[in-house]
Amino acid sequence: MLDRIGITATSLCALHCILLPVILPALPLLGIGFLADHTWEHIFLIVTAILGSIAMFSGFKRYHKKLYPFYLLMLGVVVYWQKHDFSEAVQPFFIMIGATLIVAAHIINIKLCNSCKQCNEHECSK
Repeated sequence: MLDRIGITATSLCALHCILLPVILPALPLLGIGFLADHTWEHIFLIVTAILGSIAMFSGFKRYHKKLYPFYLLMLGVVVYWQKHDFSEAVQPFFIMIGATLIVAAHIINIKLCNSCKQCNEHECSK
């Protein structure tokens, strides 16, 4: 469940970042100008990282005992976080790479958890 929420949240965050330059002039008119603030992006990314970490460690502890989905998640968060250190021309690439890594971490975690639900505990710890 948390993985699916993480995939949705990350996808919405990426969509927000990519569409923001297009809809930026309309935000104050709609009363949602706070969405253009970098602080909002960082808060959303932190929440995504926390929820993702809970999902990854839950899968790790209960099912598959593999940490690489968590590492992939954190790599995606770091890439996404660093986008503001570069020019606006390359920021969409950082967004897409970071979001892809985060979504991939959730998908891998789901697959690992599902494959281990069908095996016994002894086989999953290998």
